[in-house]
Amino acid sequence: MAYTVKQLSDLAGVSPRTLRHYDAIGLLKPASCGENGYRYYSNESLLRLQQILFYRELDFSLEEIKEIVGSPDFDVIAALRAHKKAMRQQRSRLERLIVTIDKTILHLEGKRNMSHKEYFENFSEEKQRKYAEEIRQRFGDKAFEGCTDWSSYTPEQQAAIRAEIESIYRDFVEKIDHDPRSAEVQQIVARWHQNLRYFYEPSVEGMRGLGQFYSEHPDFAAKFRSMHPTLPEFLLEAIDEYCGNLTGAV
Repeated sequence: MAYTVKQLSDLAGVSPRTLRHYDAIGLLKPASCGENGYRYYSNESLLRLQQILFYRELDFSLEEIKEIVGSPDFDVIAALRAHKKAMRQQRSRLERLIVTIDKTILHLEGKRNMSHKEYFENFSEEKQRKYAEEIRQRFGDKAFEGCTDWSSYTPEQQAAIRAEIESIYRDFVEKIDHDPRSAEVQQIVARWHQNLRYFYEPSVEGMRGLGQFYSEHPDFAAKFRSMHPTLPEFLLEAIDEYCGNLTGAV
């Protein structure tokens, strides 16, 4: 059976523009083109598009996907098994994060006590490195300069750094009813900025990128909404104001 762009778009839940883009970069070529210029996709195209969407769900870039599915050795069945394994791991991690969210909700409702350390349970250092790489891809290498190896700190220093950032986020929550541009809130952002320097020297673009990530990325948004429902948007506005002031001061 042959599928037009619209038919495949409706079937897969992707936009026609996305299919045209995949065609343009050589990721998903139509099986044939009619004399009228219409693109037609085959059943094999459907399977390839499914693979593309699976890899996108696992945060692979289009360039990486093109290299993988375009390999002469690409094995669809082996790929599906790998997807299944990766998604089970992802499901397990998300289930642990949901537990953290539930604990926080109960804490905020006064139904249980929750230590500050528990706010950040199940957020692995590996995941944090992945977040940093996502920011770098979106905002460039200059977003993070002079990175410091976390393992270079002693366990006591690591605990102190974590305690400091937890205190900073608690202070943000306490000021949630203030104007994000106010002097009190901007002082907290300045402390947040200094804490980032334990890990790298953040550029203005990098800090703006973090502010956007806090409000847009599902993991970050869920984490901060567990502390206060409007915290991601509050952080975005506060950080953007801070970065604007830094730019204006240059």
